[in-house]
Amino acid sequence: MSEFTTVAKVGEIPTGGARAFSLGDAMVAIFHRSGDEYFAIDDFCPHMGASLAEGTVEGTVVTCPWHAWRYDICNGTWKDNPRGPGVASYEVRVSGDEIQVREKGPPTAEA
Repeated sequence: MSEFTTVAKVGEIPTGGARAFSLGDAMVAIFHRSGDEYFAIDDFCPHMGASLAEGTVEGTVVTCPWHAWRYDICNGTWKDNPRGPGVASYEVRVSGDEIQVREKGPPTAEA
């Protein structure tokens, strides 16, 4: 089972903003919508590697700052082609004054 890792303190990511954090072997973009509502997806756009944390957010959609590819911050779906290469999403929780993200566990063998 994967663990939650503290990546920031409440107040470090402004409402409507985002920041990128290292999480294990991944870079994760954390988006703060309002109150205790945070979302996390892979930070790098699969098109050419731009930081999605530096993109423009409207509602629940972030637009890549380099070539305008759009992703849903809730689940990582590529909005321009839902069958295309989305990005991984991560579970986020607030525990006290800590913003925590669940790391992806290793793949499991199927029976």
